[in-house]
Amino acid sequence: MENMLQHSTWQSFGTDCKELITMTKEPLAWQAWPSFATELERIKSLQICFPDFKITHIPRAQN
Repeated sequence: MENMLQHSTWQSFGTDCKELITMTKEPLAWQAWPSFATELERIKSLQICFPDFKITHIPRAQN
């Protein structure tokens, strides 16, 4: 996300990890993965830089 800011704030993000999407949308979902809390905070702080932040699920078979 940091690298994408150098190019444009209008980006679309995709992941094959449904848990990551849940953790970015639900405030307490990170508790299922406490070791990921620091990274999740960084993601949340970077979301502010993207006016229309969206992260979508892309099944691994299509990735």
